[in-house]
Formats: sequence, structure tokens, C-alpha cells
Amino acid sequence: MAESWSFLDTFEPNFQPLVVIELAKDTKEETIEWFTKRIVDKKANGGAQLLVRPLVTENGDENIYLVGASNLRLLLGAETVGLVKECNDNSMRTFTYSSRKTFKDFADDNHNFLTMAECQYIIKHELENLRAKDEKMIPGYPQAKLYPGKSIVRRLLTSGILVQIFPLHDREELKKLRHSWYGRVKVGYQPLDEIRCYFGETIALYFGFLEYFTFALIPMAVIGIPYYVFAWEDYDKYVMFATFNLLWSTVILEVWKRICAIMTYRWGTLLMKRQFEEPRPGFHGFLGINPVTGREEPVYSSIKRQIRIYLVSLPFVCLCLYFSLYVMMIYFDLEQWALDYHEENESNFSSLMLFVPSIIYAVVIEIMNRIYRYAAEFLTSWENHRLESSYQNHLILKVLVFNFLNCFASLFYIAFVLFDMKLLRQSLATLLITSQILNQFAESLLPYWLQKRHKKRMKKHMCSLKTDTDLSLVEQVNLEKEMGTYFGTFDDYLELFLQFGYVSLFSCVYPLAAVFAVLNNITEIYSDALKMCRVYKRPFAEPTANIGVWQLAFETMSVISVVTNCILIGMSPQVNALFPDSKMDLVLTVALVE
Repeated sequence: MAESWSFLDTFEPNFQPLVVIELAKDTKEETIEWFTKRIVDKKANGGAQLLVRPLVTENGDENIYLVGASNLRLLLGAETVGLVKECNDNSMRTFTYSSRKTFKDFADDNHNFLTMAECQYIIKHELENLRAKDEKMIPGYPQAKLYPGKSIVRRLLTSGILVQIFPLHDREELKKLRHSWYGRVKVGYQPLDEIRCYFGETIALYFGFLEYFTFALIPMAVIGIPYYVFAWEDYDKYVMFATFNLLWSTVILEVWKRICAIMTYRWGTLLMKRQFEEPRPGFHGFLGINPVTGREEPVYSSIKRQIRIYLVSLPFVCLCLYFSLYVMMIYFDLEQWALDYHEENESNFSSLMLFVPSIIYAVVIEIMNRIYRYAAEFLTSWENHRLESSYQNHLILKVLVFNFLNCFASLFYIAFVLFDMKLLRQSLATLLITSQILNQFAESLLPYWLQKRHKKRMKKHMCSLKTDTDLSLVEQVNLEKEMGTYFGTFDDYLELFLQFGYVSLFSCVYPLAAVFAVLNNITEIYSDALKMCRVYKRPFAEPTANIGVWQLAFETMSVISVVTNCILIGMSPQVNALFPDSKMDLVLTVALVE
């Protein structure tokens, strides 16, 4: 491969823009010249060896550049990132340029061997790994310090010089995808293979999991409706439903593992090697030698990182958990006030007031979750994790611990301290429905409305321009650069995780929980598809073999669900009647069932 790099030319007659780089309007010329030179410079000189073209606009005061690459450069990049492709013998192997003829659909004149999403992922990888060598600062900005090993793109972003980097949409392919995905209301599966080709494996796996989870909820919903109708006022007849619940929560996750493995093998990511994961762009340290790969990369003391985690991050998380419990106790005071008010007045208004504390608490929970999320991201970034996977694992752990306590602590308190099944049902229903309404509004409806307004204004502006440039490309870039940024599947998986908790932990006392979850997920599929195609910029594809640490998170919730449902079964009058003399036998039996 080394010989191939040396013969690689940066000239490409048919330039295809793949990625957009937007610099600040007042960026100095020497900075632009230095940065673009590093992008097009040869790999041997520390460059990315890509192609760059300025976007010519009417006023010319915007620093927007289009990045592409020659077909040869992309093929060599595919080998660098370890893409797995299908061979002529139908096996899946890591792509190498030297054996390119053995791969299915490969031809020297076929520029569609790599999908557009894969090409954009390769360019992103190369840009993120542009690192400072001898530079002490960014040219033209003495205050923006550089040191060996520092990510150039990261420094430009934090200095406000680089506004954003995003991949361009393929208008024709997007139009086809929209039509097959959400263009018409239909009962059927999503086009996951097409989603994967356009958005990458990470997003395709999320939609695959959302679809699977929705279908898995249907048996719970079908059983829950008659159970709700015929045993509505009898809160003690939940033993059979709880038994089915604990079996369901375990089985669906095991089946998902198999479905996930089938999909990712077909996509080639199940076999992708992960042992030489590159340092994340935000990681900083002194330039050293990786003892495994022998390559230069930043190094940072693990002792310093552990000190930051255990002496700063951990106490902060504990403080937030204490505050969450304090807010929960205020909620119970409001519940008691509403109950006293209802007993004194006995009116329709007082009956409605019984739901007000739960609604207020649900809104407060959502606000606290979002505020804590920002704090958790700041702390995790400050801990300076070397790998993106490590960063994500620590962030997810922080967020899940807080969200679990914040959302479910009140339900556990009602069930196992107050022993009030009527209040448990009311609180579960209010928290579930309110959180679903707020999430749908905040994540889909509001962004879509704002984007639609902006698009109308931008189209009017572009139609008024008279320019000799490619108006369609200028219009596309100007439209997309103002669209919202999709920050990944974190929030989407978190929403499903909390929903799974509401359904699996206590839905035996509120069987309609699964029904509302199914209805929410059906609208979620269409609203998420809409926001991916119409509201947000196209995200960079990220190859993945599974849903990552979220699998462990869901399995942990499943274990907690088994314990919770077994205790609820043990608390039921029917089971207590079987052990009238010895409570110890009851406890041992419940433990054995668990």
C-alpha cells in the first residue's frame, strides 16, 4: 500500500463534492491557505491527500469549501479504515487494494463500488486524523496554541475558526429513500438495507432495533388490553401478567442478538477489526509511539484520568442523584396536598388536581435529564478518554445512572415503601404518557416546523440571486448548512431504554403501558425518519457491529425487571395466601424463582 500512496495524484477531472467545510467569515487568508494545504498535502508530509474546491457564491464573503477525493484515494482509504466487502465467492473479507479484483462488483471504471456514505466516512476519518507536528499555533491566530499530536480539526472547532463539517445529501437517492421509507403509510418493514447504504450501519441498526422492539411490544399490548378492561379496579390480579412480563423482558433481548448479528454480517461490519481503534478527535496529549501499532499518536496518563473520574466526576454524579431524590420527596408532598384537597372538596376539579403533581413531576424530570446530560458531556470530555468507545461508555454510564434514578425512583418508592398500587398505576401512566408527548414535540415536531420555515426563507433568497455558478449546488449547500445537527443515536436509545423500563418494571399494574408504547413507537418511526431526511444535516456514517453498550444497558434493565416483578408477585394476596404460616418460605420461593 505504501507504493500506492506515492503514486496517488491529487488531480481529479470529475470532482464530486462529498463533504462541506465551513470556516468563519473573518478567517484570515494565511489560516485558510495553511489548512487547505494540509488537506491536499501528501500523506508522507502529514496531509490527508484529499481534494478541495471553494464554493463560489454571489457575495463571496463566505468561506465554504467542498472536499472530495479521487477514486484511488477512496479505495486506499477503505483499506485504511478496514471496510469489509463481499467477495466473488460470497464471503465477507476486509478490503485491500492489492486484492481489489476479488471483490464483487469491483471494476476500475466502477465508481459506485463504495457507497457515498462510505466515501464520506473515509474523508471524515482522514480529516479527523490531521494532527499537528511542528506547529506551535494556528497560523494567523497566536492564541490558538498547537502542540505535537493535537487534532487540527478539533483546535479549529474550539477556536471558532472552523464552524462545521458535514457530508452532503445525495438528492436523488434521498428522494428514493423518502418514498420507500415514510412517503406513504403502510404496514410493513422498513428498508433497512437502503437506510444502511445512505446513513450507515449505526443509524440503520437503531431503526432496526426500534422496529424490532415495536413488534416485540405487540404481544404485551394484546394481553394488556383485556387485562386492563376486565381487572381495572382490582389491583391485586396482576400475578399472571407479571409472570409473562418477566419472561418477555428476557426473551426479546436474546432474540435481538441473533437478528442483529444476521444484519451486521450481511453489511460486513460484524467482521470489522476493532483492536487498532484510532484516538478520538477530542483526545489530547503529548506525541508518543503506540507500542502496538508503532505509529505516532497522543498519549495521556491513565492515572490523571482516574483522578479526574473518581475525585471530580463521581462526587458530582452522587450530588446530582441526591438532588434528584430531594425533588422526588417534594413531589410526594405535592401528591399528599392534592389528595387532601380532593378529600375536602370531592369535585371534578379536585379529581383533575390529583394528576397535576405527576404531570409537573414528569416535566421536571425531563428538564433535569436534559440539564444533567450537558453536564455529563462536559465532564466526560474533560476526563480526556483516548478512544471514542471509552468516551461513549463513560458518558452512557453517567447518564443512565441518573436517568434511571430520576425516572424510576418514585415508582420503586410507591411500590415497595408506600405499597400503594393505585398511586403506582396513576404515576406510571402519567410519567409514561407525559414523557412521550414531550419527546415527540421536542425531538421531531418543533425541529421540523423550524426547518420548514427556514427552508421557505432560503428558497426565496436563492431565487432572487443571479449568478453564473451552479445554483443547485449553491442552494443545496446553503440549505443544508443551516439545518440542525444530528448528534447521534444516544437520545433515541435513551428514550427506548426508559420506555423499556416503564413497560417491563411495573406495567403489570398498568397493562396499557405497552399499548401506549406501541402507539408512540409507530409515530416515532415516521417522525425519526422524517427528521433524518428533512430536518437534520446528513450525519457521517459510522460502521458498527451491534448497538454497543446499550445492549448491556437493556440487559441490566431486564435483570432489574425480573427482580421487581418477582417481588410484586410475592407481594400479591394470591401468592401470600399460599404461605399463610411462614413468610420465610415465601421469601425463599421468590428468590428461587428469580
